[in-house]
Amino acid sequence: MSPELYFALTLVIKMAVTAMFVVAATVTAERAGPLVGALVATLPLGAGPVYVFLALDHDAHFIAQSALNSLAINTVNTTFAMVYALLAQRRSAAVSVAGALGVWAVLSWIVFKIHWAFIPALALNVVVAGGCIALSRPLRHVRMPAFRAHWTDLVMRAALVAMLVGFTVTFSFQLGPEGSGIMAVFPVILLSIMFILHNRVGGKPTAAVLANTPLGLVGFACACTMLHFTAEPFGVPVGLALALATSVSWSLLVLLARRRGFAV
Repeated sequence: MSPELYFALTLVIKMAVTAMFVVAATVTAERAGPLVGALVATLPLGAGPVYVFLALDHDAHFIAQSALNSLAINTVNTTFAMVYALLAQRRSAAVSVAGALGVWAVLSWIVFKIHWAFIPALALNVVVAGGCIALSRPLRHVRMPAFRAHWTDLVMRAALVAMLVGFTVTFSFQLGPEGSGIMAVFPVILLSIMFILHNRVGGKPTAAVLANTPLGLVGFACACTMLHFTAEPFGVPVGLALALATSVSWSLLVLLARRRGFAV
């Protein structure tokens, strides 16, 4: 088999596998209420497979540096969700999504231009997450109306994720660890939830899901931190497993805190 055909076949498999994982996760999220939906949506279900595929082509140092840039861009994703949640209270889906994407594009360009060290990236996450969690508190508790997803919704989600995986894996050498770290965590799951739910159930219920995502993205920041520090000394497979466990553990802690009556 020629190298070109091998690359094309493996790329198609990577795109299809990741898309299936993300579609399954987002369907679950939309039926579980705003908090559970947000916690599921912010698990590394999109970024995780991308990192696995990047690890097949790059060494541990590349993955560790990409995780550092993913940590920095996590603040942009948090802001992206918050901007949408605020706009969706009164604006249409088109205006709300466009406004959030515009903010994401500008802030991502700024993050891409900075050579990040761990402490500044972590400090930025603390400040942004703290501010967004406080700001989103009044928007979180909205009942999700019942609805039935159409098959075209699932196709759109699968296509969005597949395109992201294909772009990131194909151009990772040109993007470098900085660009790969950013593209690996492009908020494709959050974006698909915005597109689909806003027109189905309205702006405020959809905004409630996005308003809960800053809580979940704290766990994602912890996962990026774990991967950054464990990929090189312990190997990428161990680092990825620990990062996933960290994100899942955080989500479970948030759910436990909410059920025990803590105001999270």
